[in-house]
Amino acid sequence: MKIKLDENFGTRTRRLFEAAGHDVQTVSDEFLNGVEDRRLYEFCRAEQRCLITLDLDFSDVTRFPPQDTGGIVVIRVPRNPSRALLERLIGQFLGLITKTPVARHLWILEVGRVRIHQSDLDE
Repeated sequence: MKIKLDENFGTRTRRLFEAAGHDVQTVSDEFLNGVEDRRLYEFCRAEQRCLITLDLDFSDVTRFPPQDTGGIVVIRVPRNPSRALLERLIGQFLGLITKTPVARHLWILEVGRVRIHQSDLDE
């Protein structure tokens, strides 16, 4: 899967995805730190990369419709999450994507739960 990690993820997270065989780019590697959310969405959409972010703004499907994307995954964590918690959530996500497609969907991943937004196209 083609993934773009938002600026709130570091090298360790990138390695987890790469170790699972995914094609990973990061906002930092592409010098997109601080770019407006809309521009980041458009980059991901054009590249058909799944955006993985902690930014809750991307959970607004009216502003960032997932149906034309490689997917949007918003990871919800408590303020200042531990590295272990983030790695556990990434592991949970990696296990789920072997069974359920992410492309064209919004996933909201939390401790112990995943919500997948169903668009009108899915009905």
